[in-house]
Amino acid sequence: MRIFRLATYNVNSIRSRLHIIIPWLKKNQPDVLCLQETKVEDGKFPVSEFEDAGYHIIFKGEKRYNGVAVASLEKPKDVSFGLDDGGPSDKDRLIKGVFSGIPVLNTYVPQGHDRESPQFTYKLKWFRRLKAFLEKSYSSDKPLIWCGDLNVAPEAIDVHNPKRLLGHVCFTPEVWQAFDLVKSWGFTDLFRRFHPGEAGHYTFFDYRVPKSVERGLGWRVDHILTTMPLAAKSVNCSIDMNTRLADRPSDHTLLFAEFKI
Repeated sequence: MRIFRLATYNVNSIRSRLHIIIPWLKKNQPDVLCLQETKVEDGKFPVSEFEDAGYHIIFKGEKRYNGVAVASLEKPKDVSFGLDDGGPSDKDRLIKGVFSGIPVLNTYVPQGHDRESPQFTYKLKWFRRLKAFLEKSYSSDKPLIWCGDLNVAPEAIDVHNPKRLLGHVCFTPEVWQAFDLVKSWGFTDLFRRFHPGEAGHYTFFDYRVPKSVERGLGWRVDHILTTMPLAAKSVNCSIDMNTRLADRPSDHTLLFAEFKI
């Protein structure tokens, strides 16, 4: 039996956060690090920096927006990108693979822009498409990790001011319902498994809000969810606030989980 560690981090530009990511990898040695919003086309992805740190790296991205990647100590298996239902593939929003024998789904869910926009409709549809993808590709009674920037704060305790923020595209009943539909397939929110009912734990602090970290003005929109066979083996799920307090940080923190496997 050993500890398997997985982390997820919206980097908001991979090349701008290497000074945070690479030292964190070297210090913590996670088995898997899932990254979102890498904002770089594939030909310019900083592959050598990850390889020099001892990691395999897979990725798919576009210039200036979206983009997903996964770094892993062991070479991944069964890797594929995007949804395969005939709609927009969104290969720069989803990577799936098997890492150290554990299936992982890393996603950057559409943000939604505003509730009256086509982007919001697309976000709600994206969750439905993901549910169908899960039903076709996986079994809820077997190990699976779903993680990433899911762009949903599921409960009132997941935002700093629920009354004022109600109706935002990441904190509104339509999105809660869409997220719950996917979660009902068989997922457990690992952070809430270890921190039930606790307010004030956030993974996103808006750059545009003055001193948002110091004032606790955050959102919990980054998540690690697992099926029950893995949830039962989990021993920790925590937020690493040091990644948000570092020099030139992303607007998100890093979230990690540990399992005895």
